[in-house]
Amino acid sequence: MAGKLTAAQGTGILLVTANVGSLFEDLENLQKTWLREFYQTVQSHKPHFLALHCQEVGGKNFEESMSHVDNFVKELLSSDALKEYSRARVYLDENYRSQEHFTALGSLYFIHDSLKNIQQFDFKAKKFRKVVGKETCSETLESTPTLEKAKFPQDYFPECKWSRKGFIRTRWAMADCAFDLVNIHLFHDASNLVAWEKSPSEYSGTRQKALAYVLDRITDQRYEKLPFFVFGDFNFRLDSKKVIEKLCSDATMQTIRTDNNEIHKLVFQETDNDRKVILQIEKKLFNYVNQEVFREDNGTSLLEFDKELSVFKERLHEQEIGFPPSYPYSEDSSQGKQYMNTRCPAWCDRILMSPSARDMLLKPVFLSFRITAGAGKPNANKHKCCVVQ
Repeated sequence: MAGKLTAAQGTGILLVTANVGSLFEDLENLQKTWLREFYQTVQSHKPHFLALHCQEVGGKNFEESMSHVDNFVKELLSSDALKEYSRARVYLDENYRSQEHFTALGSLYFIHDSLKNIQQFDFKAKKFRKVVGKETCSETLESTPTLEKAKFPQDYFPECKWSRKGFIRTRWAMADCAFDLVNIHLFHDASNLVAWEKSPSEYSGTRQKALAYVLDRITDQRYEKLPFFVFGDFNFRLDSKKVIEKLCSDATMQTIRTDNNEIHKLVFQETDNDRKVILQIEKKLFNYVNQEVFREDNGTSLLEFDKELSVFKERLHEQEIGFPPSYPYSEDSSQGKQYMNTRCPAWCDRILMSPSARDMLLKPVFLSFRITAGAGKPNANKHKCCVVQ
């Protein structure tokens, strides 16, 4: 979007999702670079309403780096790029001592001064309240009335003794339009070897179960059903078995086992060309000889193996993907375009929406759009959101 948006143009909204775990372990390089890119995106689109959903707030080693979160938030709230956003709501799940509830999610919302009428829903009082000033909430999110938060049941992913996966929902009303925003973090692939065993992998089924849990919660009978946007780290992966068959179609496979006869490593070699090794796989190793296949034309040749959303085609919509796999980029700031050799690159970070929130324009990995007055208004006959860019 160019220039300031007027009421006649519609209300400008920018949705951004980011797994920020690495930012708190490299403050001088990764965090500063990320903030610069984020500010440039905001200044480019000039939204009236900005939503930033973060996962792994505080870093992977959160006990050591959670102390940096407050400075990160203060930097955002005081930045020149956001100086015209005098209203804000920041929700940070920082209480890592509460294993039963901790999700490490952060949901940050910024409202531009030109947006006059905006309200946020109180889930306990079941009514909207006017948004005034800036507020930051942490550690007591379970009792915060302006959000709904849940951590997935432990039996969803028993392999992980202490999962931080869950979701946070907020509800907003502006320009006579009301909708839900859901920050989500789903389960990862614990082992490349297990993911390779069958198609689809058992991890895909775990994510499917967790996502269905969220969708059922946000569309149940407790509150009025509204259009919703679910954006975060879904950890969606390519169908590992199928994609490896394509990448290594002319290769032979060698299986290396441990003393207990468990598979330790898979090595794929060309049948000629001096039996060149093209792919090596271990539990946390995915070393493919040619990363360009994931970057060329934004990796579209591999989208046929991105299948995890197919079971939700009646419940969720997604705009055409026009960006390369968002994971696992190198955490070395000098190699920003390289993928780490830990996992098969995949489109983990997504912005999804309900059918009533369709017709939006996707940007990597954020969504920028404007809403028409009256779209999604409570008790209206039809919920609709419109493209404006």
